[in-house]
Amino acid sequence: MKDYELNRIRKDFPILSRTVYDRPLVYFDNAATTQKPLCVLDTMREEYVNVNANVHRGVHWLSQQATELHEGARETVRRFIHARTANEIVFTRGTTEGLNLIASSFCEAFMQEGDEVIISTVEHHSNIVPWQLQQARKGIVLKVIPMDDNGVLDLKAFECMLGEKTKIVSVSHVSNVLGTINPVAEIIRIAHEHNVPVVIDGAQSAPHFKVDVQQLDCDFFVFSGHKVYGPTGIGVLYGKEDWLDRLPPYQGGGEMISHVSFDKTTFERPPLKFEAGTPDYIATTGLAKALDYVSDLGMEAIQKHEEELTRYAIRQLRTIEGMKLYGVPDDASSPLRHDAVISFQLRDIHHMDMGTLLDRLGIAIRTGHHCAQPLMDRLGVLGTSRISFALYNTFEEVDALIAAIKRINTMF
Repeated sequence: MKDYELNRIRKDFPILSRTVYDRPLVYFDNAATTQKPLCVLDTMREEYVNVNANVHRGVHWLSQQATELHEGARETVRRFIHARTANEIVFTRGTTEGLNLIASSFCEAFMQEGDEVIISTVEHHSNIVPWQLQQARKGIVLKVIPMDDNGVLDLKAFECMLGEKTKIVSVSHVSNVLGTINPVAEIIRIAHEHNVPVVIDGAQSAPHFKVDVQQLDCDFFVFSGHKVYGPTGIGVLYGKEDWLDRLPPYQGGGEMISHVSFDKTTFERPPLKFEAGTPDYIATTGLAKALDYVSDLGMEAIQKHEEELTRYAIRQLRTIEGMKLYGVPDDASSPLRHDAVISFQLRDIHHMDMGTLLDRLGIAIRTGHHCAQPLMDRLGVLGTSRISFALYNTFEEVDALIAAIKRINTMF
């Protein structure tokens, strides 16, 4: 692992040195998407320039080389999340497609009218809407784990929800609004005691701390490449091999077939069974390079840096009159189980006004409901302002944010 030298790291991300409205860019919208290091961009360009050919089945040299890179990327992902075998790694377009794939294929194979799926109050729309689509099609039932005012899920209520009709549990590892790290290991343990499989939405965990799917013992895990310094349009679905064997295909077409006739089609084994059509083999190589990049820095070092940034920012935000933090205990001495996301409301200043004014000061944050409207309803708000950190953010940037918010506070 390299020493964690922020100045050196930031040089890997040229966009961080640009200005916005004649001010240095401060990029705090990392939960939406992260910036990309030069090594990722260079790797993808290199493949387009020198090794571009469709993967699998091609006998010529370029196709063989591209296939090796593509399948090598699958092995890199396997190592990154410590899956048992590369056959458990399915490439998708992102977390959303991974969750849709599971909801569609699992419900088709294992759920009937009246069967139940358990999700939680803090879910992103991507882990709500796919199940609602199945609710409309098959008559399944959604149950929702409640949370307290600090965003902590009620595990006693969860355990009481589990019953004979429960077929699957699907929850986020980290809330994209509150930053709270959900007790997924305990959720998995409880669910497995009832022989219920568990899906983990890892969109907000995979970029920030080490994930070991075997240690967690989750049945499925999904994440997006663009949130972990990789390209857009690529993601990962991990599934235990026995589950992937049992699930029907999500889409049909080239690559996922073994043999086709007008009478019958037979399918490849996972993961190819779930990868119909030409994959984005350039993006898989870019994703692999991004995962190598963060692995070289060290996930423990990244987590430590981001935790320090988050705690520092929370302390500074608490000094601002009229500041409301969501998902953060009011008692500063309370233990903080928090990831690199902070949502806030300043007095009665509309979150859109806050975001617009910060933007004019060169600071990029996210405003709105963050694709989590049911959670907003639970909080009693229409939206929040959200700060989200990445491995390249600095304490000086946090200071610039605090100064900007204080300046805005004097304007209203």
